[in-house]
Amino acid sequence: MPNNTWSRQLAKIAREDMVMFVNACFACTGQQEFYSDAWGGGVSIDFLHDYILGNYRLLYARTLAAGINHFNQAQIILKLLATGKETLPEHRAEEGALIAATLNRMPPQRAWRLLVEMRQRRINNRRSRAIARDYIKQREDMSFHAVKYRSKVRAIAIHNHLNLAGELGLFLFRHWQQRAYETELFEVFRKARYDREAVYRLPLTVAEGFAAKHDIPRDVFLYRIQPMMTKIEKLRFQESAKRAGDIEVKVDLGRMPLTRLALYVLSLALGDRQKRRDILHSALERSAQNCLKVSPFQQLERVAAVLDCSYSASGSSEKRRRPLGVALAGHYLLQAASKEYRAFWTLPVEDPILVRARGQTNIAEPLLDALDWNPDLIVIISDACDNDPPRGAAEVLRIYRDKLDPKIRTSIIHCNPVFDAEDFYLRQLSPAIPTVGLRDAEDLPTMLSFARFAEGSAPLSQLEAYLAFRVKEMLN
Repeated sequence: MPNNTWSRQLAKIAREDMVMFVNACFACTGQQEFYSDAWGGGVSIDFLHDYILGNYRLLYARTLAAGINHFNQAQIILKLLATGKETLPEHRAEEGALIAATLNRMPPQRAWRLLVEMRQRRINNRRSRAIARDYIKQREDMSFHAVKYRSKVRAIAIHNHLNLAGELGLFLFRHWQQRAYETELFEVFRKARYDREAVYRLPLTVAEGFAAKHDIPRDVFLYRIQPMMTKIEKLRFQESAKRAGDIEVKVDLGRMPLTRLALYVLSLALGDRQKRRDILHSALERSAQNCLKVSPFQQLERVAAVLDCSYSASGSSEKRRRPLGVALAGHYLLQAASKEYRAFWTLPVEDPILVRARGQTNIAEPLLDALDWNPDLIVIISDACDNDPPRGAAEVLRIYRDKLDPKIRTSIIHCNPVFDAEDFYLRQLSPAIPTVGLRDAEDLPTMLSFARFAEGSAPLSQLEAYLAFRVKEMLN
């Protein structure tokens, strides 16, 4: 009997550790937050990684399939590759497959940065070299990557002793010796040194250097380089292009990632938002619909959202307006996914497009209004720094769960976009409801399915089965 009790206690600790780690991996990016600095956040998340890696290596690796953010995916890959000798033989194949699959799904700029960091950390073993070699081999548009990330690819090839076939090695290491290339993009890059027209056939980040060399006026350059811009680059340059001259960088806002689009909307002055209100509203609705096609919710019926627009939602210098952007994006996503939907902001908001971060954090009042509407699901998006009144929402939730809804007819989930570096965790509104991390509103479907583990009712075996299922889904 004592042995059974001890085993149950160990399983409970393991489940709590893994839930804490996965939640942190959803919210933390090692950057400055409103209430904490970047150094503290970096130290805290690094400690968590080392702790989970040392105690639960298999589950640590399987976290790669849980949908965590790219920052923590990169940290897991680096730590797994640096400690490959500690991998059990029966888990080596799965671990390697997870690393390769995660790397291939990452945005290219992050993947190349990760491979360069392997060099900086002096990670150089047979498996790390194979990972770098296979990543380069599997790039269908490797010529594009070689041009856009030339210095990174060269450094990776040197560090991992890679033999690059064809013109790739020639372009990276001896490009000045070649008079002509058969690979079209390599030849365009060569011509761009002396031909202005060739500049407009290169990726934007590469073309900018040649444009400066040829003294091409900024407004002319931005106008003509548009076909080579990515969607994110078009969004980034839209406002600066207007300031550069009487030109317009054309971008289909409705095709932008939802959270990024919400952050762009919030970056505009209130006057601009008011003028373009219908365009921005339509774009956010279309982006939410596109998000649902990629990551559909289970059928949501009557949903209420309690959204934090207090001053702390303005974020930090590194994550400017991030919490408010997640709340705005979550509003549009939940609205698109629900049959009936209502939003309750911490301060009166007539039009979500015009929302601003201001005032104290008062979760209790909008939460009471949401409960009064009697929804099936309440999603709270807040950093949980409830101070008007202090812990007002906690008391509302305690009384509601204990006295009014002990059978949990209404599901309530708290999504926190802010990592608390001091406690290695996400600040909770109340122990009566689960708290999950949320970096992007697009992760809401994943987080709603993960909430049952944060609630504490699901045992470790279910969490292990959940992660194993996500691994199988990812690799297949």
